Amino acid sequence: MYRFNIKKLGFAFGLTGALIYLGCMIVMVTAGQEGSIAFFNNLLHGLDTTNIIRMEITLLEAFFGIIQTFILWWLIGACIGAFYNVQIKKG
Repeated sequence: MYRFNIKKLGFAFGLTGALIYLGCMIVMVTAGQEGSIAFFNNLLHGLDTTNIIRMEITLLEAFFGIIQTFILWWLIGACIGAFYNVQIKKG
């Protein structure tokens, strides 16, 4: 049975999370506050994001946010790969 390379799967998850984070940044920069609120309200099935969307984000916050997102999703991907590999029967 095929085994996942845990580091590569974690890296793929991390890059995917970072890409989604960048997409969010692009939406907020291009759509402005009202457009961002409308977009995320639709994306989150009507959850009202009016009170939680903050547009005054510094470059340092954005930098740390993308790094933290990458690390979090790398760990999630690595855990999925490890849990999957543990369950494979060795033949």
